[in-house]
Amino acid sequence: MAFRVAAVVAAVGLGAAALPAAAHHSFSGEFDVNKPIKLEGTVTKVEWINPHAWIHIDVKRPDGTVESWAIEGGTPNTLMRRGFTKDSLKTGTAIVVDGYLARDGSRKANGRDVTFLDGRKLFMGTPGQGGPQQ
Repeated sequence: MAFRVAAVVAAVGLGAAALPAAAHHSFSGEFDVNKPIKLEGTVTKVEWINPHAWIHIDVKRPDGTVESWAIEGGTPNTLMRRGFTKDSLKTGTAIVVDGYLARDGSRKANGRDVTFLDGRKLFMGTPGQGGPQQ
């Protein structure tokens, strides 16, 4: 009986090890501190998920086209301690994001600061992960 229990535990462990891992990454593993970016756009979606919250914005380019961007922030808990609430970034809110481009060239960035049109500014970066400090 003990052998069967051990075999089941081992099989479950091996099965779990074979699943793809959603590993947490360092800042420099995904974003480039030497490629700062400033995006002005409108919030389309906010994801309060771990390990990082995501802000999705539509940015109108000079030629009139619209690009959708995903901006990574700190953990939801960290952002809330810094003054963000679920009502801070409602769909349709106009913001300016200062951040750093993804290394893979996608329309993704790590956000440092969010500035609202009234001048309020919130730090949304992820210090301690190899990124620029506040």
